[in-house]
Amino acid sequence: MKPVISIVTPSFNQGQFIERTIQSVLTQGINKLEYFVADGGSSDGTLDIIKKYNDRLFYVSEKDYGQADAVNKGIKATTGDIIGWLNSDDIYYPGALSAVIRHFTVHPDIDVVYGDAYHIDENDQILEPYYTEDWDYAKLKEVCFLCQPAVFFRRRVVKEVGLLDQSLAYCMDYDYWLRLGKIRPFGRLHQYLAGSRMYKNNKTLGSRVAVHKEINNMFRQKMGDIPDKWIYAYSHAVVEGKGFRRDTIIQKIKYILVMTSVAIYSFFWWKHRLPVCALKTGIFGAVALLRKNIKNQSY
Repeated sequence: MKPVISIVTPSFNQGQFIERTIQSVLTQGINKLEYFVADGGSSDGTLDIIKKYNDRLFYVSEKDYGQADAVNKGIKATTGDIIGWLNSDDIYYPGALSAVIRHFTVHPDIDVVYGDAYHIDENDQILEPYYTEDWDYAKLKEVCFLCQPAVFFRRRVVKEVGLLDQSLAYCMDYDYWLRLGKIRPFGRLHQYLAGSRMYKNNKTLGSRVAVHKEINNMFRQKMGDIPDKWIYAYSHAVVEGKGFRRDTIIQKIKYILVMTSVAIYSFFWWKHRLPVCALKTGIFGAVALLRKNIKNQSY
């Protein structure tokens, strides 16, 4: 017997995209499908679009406490054996859900499955593949190589790890993958399952410093330590947010020096220590670039 799959879409004022999201779910050709839209009280015409599909999905529209709360609401409201969530500006590709169901059926010991995904623009055009690699929990702590709409899990693991952390505004998915990965290995499906939309007003793209700050706080609170790579990632986000560029040698030297100073401060702030490699990276990097400039180019 094929399992029931439940898809949850957290929604708030995404009328520009949500119909494409809904259609990407409902055109999957899955008979045993539960589709729940948890809307946070949209005022931009989103509800009119949702109501057009009232006979093929169910929804609520009420004030919530953010994206994680909306997803949790959907998980609790559905009953499917397999769960996935698709944000109201993302899409599934044809055949995605059939492939996921098939993988879970063939591998009854696997509780979490992820596939490949693309970053797409406002018009659904592919920008680039989302960086994904084979399962490695240690590596997952250093880089989130899982694209959220391309991850699916069995309902039974929710009983073990609980729901999403509603205190997180940006990295609730990454936190959840880390919690799941701590108790279960993930299976990888080598197929493009979803398109994750990137555009100017996208929450993650438009708040890079806040995203990285929340990730570091999450690691410190829940893991007790923060991988060095996330400290550097935060430092890069801060420097780029201040407008520093790397087009010329001089700009690169300034970038490295400023980034190093931000990294040093960040290491002390979050980890209360300074690894020697952080200082070496800035000093040696700037010196190497300066030597290259003197040897090969003019200022």
